[in-house]
Amino acid sequence: MRFFPPPSSWRPGLAALLAWSGGVLAGRAQSPAATPPPMVPDGKFPIAVWLQSPNNAPRYHAAGINLYVGLSDELSAASLDALAKSDMKLITEQTPAALAFRSSPVITGWMHGDEPDNARRLPQEQGGGYGPPVPPEPVIAEYRRMKAADPVRPVLLNLSMAVAWDGWFGRGTRTNHPEDYPKYVQGADIASFDIYPVTFANPTVGGKLEYVAQGVQRLVQWAGPERTVWDCIECTHISNPTTKPIPAQVRAEVWMSLIRGSRGLIYFCHQFAPTFREPGLLDDPEMVAAITAINAQIQLLAPALNAPTVSGVAFAASEEAAGHPAGPPVAILAKRSGGSLYLFAANLTNSPCKGTLSFKGMASGQAEVLGEDRLVPAVSGDDQTFIDDSFEPYGVHLYRLDHR
Repeated sequence: MRFFPPPSSWRPGLAALLAWSGGVLAGRAQSPAATPPPMVPDGKFPIAVWLQSPNNAPRYHAAGINLYVGLSDELSAASLDALAKSDMKLITEQTPAALAFRSSPVITGWMHGDEPDNARRLPQEQGGGYGPPVPPEPVIAEYRRMKAADPVRPVLLNLSMAVAWDGWFGRGTRTNHPEDYPKYVQGADIASFDIYPVTFANPTVGGKLEYVAQGVQRLVQWAGPERTVWDCIECTHISNPTTKPIPAQVRAEVWMSLIRGSRGLIYFCHQFAPTFREPGLLDDPEMVAAITAINAQIQLLAPALNAPTVSGVAFAASEEAAGHPAGPPVAILAKRSGGSLYLFAANLTNSPCKGTLSFKGMASGQAEVLGEDRLVPAVSGDDQTFIDDSFEPYGVHLYRLDHR
């Protein structure tokens, strides 16, 4: 997304490196709290907006947002107070000025410079243009400095669309080098990425929402159990003056992400075309209503989403789903919470499909399809239970059933 400037330790020159490191070390005079503040209020699921003004915190809070990742305004006592009044938490750059506020319970984490894995713009004295991305080693070193300055708050590192698409040419000389990413994630406690397939006008990625799911799946693999994975969701024109996602596409991207293992969402609310609007989302009543409903459903299901994953769930596509890529077209996440089994399923293709979800164990005779006001049969036999259903292109179904 490229809105955070890179830390000075990523910029060329020993003087800049020493200036940044000295500022961080000077900030250590005030010891951080022994335990970190909660990531979001009341243990809710983290749902954030990227680089927005605290003046809009009440409106974002009303839409189910509970976290800011970055501020478009300068960090100050007034901005922290504005966020606190809306029960909003903040992940912000760890500058020396920000470290002066580290006793604030509003600040819940630190943000790396954005997308170090992309090609870097070179200064004019070096000829301008773009040079290679920041290598993983300085990113990891910066992470260690940040943890030394405040060992209790997590550090979030946001990476580019190459997490999902090896061919992203914005990486310059490191295009088609996915082997960099297991190293990059060592510079974070929370690893995130962004890809916006609806508004990205590229024939390989454009309109293919499954790249969101693919990116989360790969990042979860690279991050391992030691780190948490989040991802960014499009909801405006961004830089595409003629195309923006519709609510169904946003819902599909959200649930693809959650099913593949994302444990935090960041809505990208800026609009750059046809006109610039920082809170572009808030100018779109239909999308605000849709995102409010999506977020409310996520919070309602947060106990299940945060519960251990149930293994042994499969999807078998019918013949009508022929022509899909290798592997089942539907991704499934199974959770058990409060005596119920939850099956969250999303069609990863732009084609309708029919099929059967199967899982071990006996269940009640019907599954409730959450938010759709319908029931589907759950047929049990031979220690297996089967649910037949149809999925629209990029369709999402969320099932709840009693499980014995």
